[in-house]
Amino acid sequence: MQSMSLLSLRLGRGLLLGLLLAPLLPLGGSPALARDETAWRPVELPQSLQRDVTSRHTGRTYRIFVAKPAGAAPAAGYPVLYALDGNTAFPTLSVVARRMAERAAVTGVPPTLVVAIGYPGSADEAVTARADDYTPPLPPGRPKSERGGERQGGADRFLAFIEEELKPLIAAEFPVDPARQGLFGHSYGGLFALHVLFTRPQAFHTYVAASPSVWYGDRYLRLEREQLAAGARRQAQVLITVGAREDDPPSDNPDSPRARLLASRPMVTDAREMGLWLAGGARLAGPVRYEVLAGENHGSVILPSLTRALAFLGDPEAMAP
Repeated sequence: MQSMSLLSLRLGRGLLLGLLLAPLLPLGGSPALARDETAWRPVELPQSLQRDVTSRHTGRTYRIFVAKPAGAAPAAGYPVLYALDGNTAFPTLSVVARRMAERAAVTGVPPTLVVAIGYPGSADEAVTARADDYTPPLPPGRPKSERGGERQGGADRFLAFIEEELKPLIAAEFPVDPARQGLFGHSYGGLFALHVLFTRPQAFHTYVAASPSVWYGDRYLRLEREQLAAGARRQAQVLITVGAREDDPPSDNPDSPRARLLASRPMVTDAREMGLWLAGGARLAGPVRYEVLAGENHGSVILPSLTRALAFLGDPEAMAP
């Protein structure tokens, strides 16, 4: 079931690193630069915007990052990729989306509007907020996570924010194609992406779940997915990625409590099982891909998964095994 995407064939790691780093240099031409070339200045991301939005559904304020492609939009509007954990994902995603679109004839990725959903405030506050926003509501008796604060299970409220508040805001300000919209999430974000697929599959055209936390709620997703199997055939397409080293025990203490916890949450096994189920029993008209990324762990897998998300939204057949 392992596959190598067209992107990984066409963009080597060295080239990708160059694409990521080169555009992050400060923009020249400002009066401050002319006055003092030795001064440190904030880094700017070209064609990128941000604003804060407070949701009536969740009561939270979100930091919304947008990267708009250069040039005129196609007649149908831009494809849109919504990415969770926006504070982390957006800098990489905005640069890669722009550079891939500049070479669309080679990469197969059309100009794509990137919308990343993050949080203002500290990293600790973001951890607490995402633990609520990204986790599905559980029936009595299903265990919640021991991390991320007491409040969990707010995924439906968060989805209502995206569907009823954020998407209309983006559509009012940018030309978008409502038929080509994707959702990317990593870890708890991957859990959220699969929860949306299983309960509201019409919300997005493309779902990318990187290292999804299938273990959450005693693998509640395995019950929830039966809603998708019992429903009408859907046009959605799905990509699941996972790092090949995610199940490796800690090298310093393979018998530690953390090692035992990791053993109870086999990310590669769970992702593979979910990918096989989606390919065989999900009643999806679109393609399903599952990819194990060599050399990657749970933290590092997000970078190559972001590039694959753009490629999969743009041309899923290019990623066929």
